[in-house]
Amino acid sequence: MIGVQKITAKIVSITAICLSLWHLSIVAGFGNYSTMDIRSIHLTVMLFLVFLAVKAPIQGDDATDTPASSNRDFMGFTLRVGLTIASVAAGLYTYFRWKPIAFSGGVTNDLDAYVGMILILLVLLAVIRRIGFLLSLIAILFLLYPLLAPYMPGVFEGRGYGPERIALFMATGTEGIFGIPLGVSASYIIIFTIFGAFLNNFGAGEFFFRIASALTNGTRAASAKTAVIFSTLLGMISGSAAGNVAVTGTMTIPMMKREGYKPHQAGAIEAVVSTGGQIMPPIMGAAAFIMAEIIGTPYRDVMLAALIPALLFFTSILFIVHLQAVKSGMGVSVAAEQTEPLSAILLPGLRFVIPFALLVGMMIVGYSPFRASFVALIALLAGCLLFEWRDIKGYLSRVFKSLEQGALAVLSIAAACAAAGIVAGVLSMTGVGSKISGLIISVSAGQPLIALVMIALMAIVLGMGLPTTAAYLILATVVAPPLVEMGVPILTAHMFVFFFGCISTITPPVALASYVAASIAGSDINRTSWTAFSYGITSYILPFMFFFGPALLMEGTVVQIVTAMFVGLISVYCIATAVVGYFLHPLNIIGRLIMAATGLLLLYQSQITNIAGLVLLTTMAVLIRRKTTAKT
Repeated sequence: MIGVQKITAKIVSITAICLSLWHLSIVAGFGNYSTMDIRSIHLTVMLFLVFLAVKAPIQGDDATDTPASSNRDFMGFTLRVGLTIASVAAGLYTYFRWKPIAFSGGVTNDLDAYVGMILILLVLLAVIRRIGFLLSLIAILFLLYPLLAPYMPGVFEGRGYGPERIALFMATGTEGIFGIPLGVSASYIIIFTIFGAFLNNFGAGEFFFRIASALTNGTRAASAKTAVIFSTLLGMISGSAAGNVAVTGTMTIPMMKREGYKPHQAGAIEAVVSTGGQIMPPIMGAAAFIMAEIIGTPYRDVMLAALIPALLFFTSILFIVHLQAVKSGMGVSVAAEQTEPLSAILLPGLRFVIPFALLVGMMIVGYSPFRASFVALIALLAGCLLFEWRDIKGYLSRVFKSLEQGALAVLSIAAACAAAGIVAGVLSMTGVGSKISGLIISVSAGQPLIALVMIALMAIVLGMGLPTTAAYLILATVVAPPLVEMGVPILTAHMFVFFFGCISTITPPVALASYVAASIAGSDINRTSWTAFSYGITSYILPFMFFFGPALLMEGTVVQIVTAMFVGLISVYCIATAVVGYFLHPLNIIGRLIMAATGLLLLYQSQITNIAGLVLLTTMAVLIRRKTTAKT
């Protein structure tokens, strides 16, 4: 079996590289493909890779195999091959049949329905294999609704549809499996994952770490601040919380422990800052690209809207790590190994800085994200070639490795997008979405704030069992519309849902980013999770801040935006002092409650609450200063 699996791995590698090259060629302008062509080919190859790729490398040798394990391996491999063949057959059938169906005005036959059923089953199995049972279960429940709608009670009673009609709706047009989510996976997301893979393999991560270390060297809590800045920079090119922890945590967590942070504190800090990578422009989590398509807004606007909240998020963590260091009596740390000046780091790093500046600049002036990322990728390859022309073999090896990793990184996202297309298709087909909206509006008595609290809780619970992209897709199609109906701006509503979907990775009891960080720190999982929750408490408040103050999402005049950002900084600082228990002096429980109340007043973003919050903050500062002076 080992030899067969090696051959299979080689097939997977070659297929992934070819898929990346095909998507890049489309962005470059080669070939003329319709939307359905691109989505059907993308899904077919993704399903092929999902079922054929082994999830973990085989270790050991044949001597460790038993007859029972060999039989299980053979049966599992045979099943995967069968599913792979079925995926290719169903995908090719869809590719060649969609045009005749579209040009005939929707005329279909029985075989179209049967292939559609197979395709739905394959998507559900791909989701189980790459993500887990929860998302697949949600999709199945939505698929059952059209069958059972005539027998449902109350407002959920509706017109029923047969299995054939459901299968045809899901698999022969762009309102089901091949809907907007899969379209985003096949256009924006895969191009950015390829770009991110190139950056990582050519050393951008190491460059960012050296920059962060140089900026924080000689400051109090230098290691923790390095982790924050490093994760901020890495978050600009990566949208995965657990992935960021795995990359940055191996370097930053041991540094923090050596400086004096307890293991659970070091793990918690890393988990929180890595979670922020999903909300940090320009390359946010995959859900941000889907958001842009769903609400019909250029990704540039989504990116700009997320900028101030993301900066406030990372600033709040900087406040927390600094205050924690002051409270714990940590001194200024100077790393002996950090002797090179910042200029010496920046010069060879221009090969990363220039592509990154091109990416941001082109998106700001109006170029599409995938066109901007393609130009940035060409600049990156050219810059790296100038530095590595003596090692062409190594250069090409990294190129092919990046192409492979870039495609494979999309497998889970593509499966989630296809499943979300099923959910969206049922909502479109049956109109049950409007019924859910009516129910939420009724339960919340039409009050947006009550609805926001309800939806925040739903987002956190759903996010515990799903990746951020899958959680956002479900929430965006089911619970964001009622917010819009209650008068919440569409971008604010979707950004609210997106934020809570992201921070579910540090929300106990199921906090994936905290689990990864705890394993690296060697700390208790639960203690690390709850510490991360407390350190990241600002992230649970920020979505309400930009509901009360739209200027935080760049909506308003320059004066309003600057004022909102200034008040927001003071608000997150006050909340940070309440979390740590230190404001010019260690705080007792009363002092912490007062500082928390000050932060919440400033959160409301109105003139009266701003004045009240600033007066309360000033009063606290004066009282504590007098108390400290009296003791000395």
